[in-house]
Amino acid sequence: MVAGLAIAPIAAAVRFAHVYRTRAGFPYRRAPRFSPADLGLPYETTFVASPAGRLPAWFIPARGGQPGPGVVLVHGWDSARDRTLPTAAFLHAAGFHILTFDVRGNGANPAEVLPLSTGEYGADAAAAFEALLARSEVTRGAILGHSMGGSGAILAAAGDPRVGAVVSVSAPSDPRRMVHQTFRLAHLPFPAPVAAPLAWLTSRVYVRPRGHELRAISARHAVARYAGPTLVAHGRDDPIMPVEHARRIARAAIAARRGTAAPAAVQLHIVGTGGHSWSYEDVAYRRTVAAFLARELGGPLSPEGAAEAAAAVDARRLPEPEAEIVGDRAAGPAGAMLGRSSPREP
Repeated sequence: MVAGLAIAPIAAAVRFAHVYRTRAGFPYRRAPRFSPADLGLPYETTFVASPAGRLPAWFIPARGGQPGPGVVLVHGWDSARDRTLPTAAFLHAAGFHILTFDVRGNGANPAEVLPLSTGEYGADAAAAFEALLARSEVTRGAILGHSMGGSGAILAAAGDPRVGAVVSVSAPSDPRRMVHQTFRLAHLPFPAPVAAPLAWLTSRVYVRPRGHELRAISARHAVARYAGPTLVAHGRDDPIMPVEHARRIARAAIAARRGTAAPAAVQLHIVGTGGHSWSYEDVAYRRTVAAFLARELGGPLSPEGAAEAAAAVDARRLPEPEAEIVGDRAAGPAGAMLGRSSPREP
């Protein structure tokens, strides 16, 4: 009896972790509802050859297709490539070629059999970067990702020294803290002494089917392996992923560069008006991202010129309640365990 009582909490925790993985491991899929043409952007329908297969993509050429730098855009969870179009619009105005695609299990792609993690976002971002550099129009490249895509952007950059710069927006710093945050969003009634070890166990059970080690798919650890220029941006009042995640990533990047000769830039930008999903609506954010990429990729405009061009774009969220796609569903699977949903993002 005593042994049974001792084992029962452990068995319950393992059962919870498996249920969490089943419910939280598969994003909501929907095909893009908008195209670059809806924002007046030229584009070509193409694909990314990922380890998961052919991922649908758009290539958006800038400056009439003249040779120059390009940027891969990586969307977040429960999303699709059309959600990156406002970002594509202001970067296109700043002169950058754009490649944006549907991450496996998202958008127009079929459902995945195994749960998705930042590891899969990173592998698909790396494949997209290969596709970008294969374009005759592109001379040099960077990766910009949002939320899970931000972690994926860092993972891809850490594995490829050709990545000229990385921009991580609203990204979780590591899987364990991300899982812990979903507990809070779903209002799961775990006291701190229970929530921390349960998040540790749940995150490990979550990634086991893909064979990942948590450290290997952590943005905080990956950014220390990337020696190139890094911009970490995050909304000050992000209700989905608290801003402290950005600070952890930036601190890890800075610490890894200490003592190196001529270390690459690490920049932390807190978006004063930003929540989780729509930082691009903030003029200062657009200026910062465009100037950073122009400076680190060597053009095509001066950093000041790129900032001005990006600021002039009326970058607004698409006419669809994105909170239903990104905000509400960010902790939806965890919330579904208790029949609750997370609060709407302001």
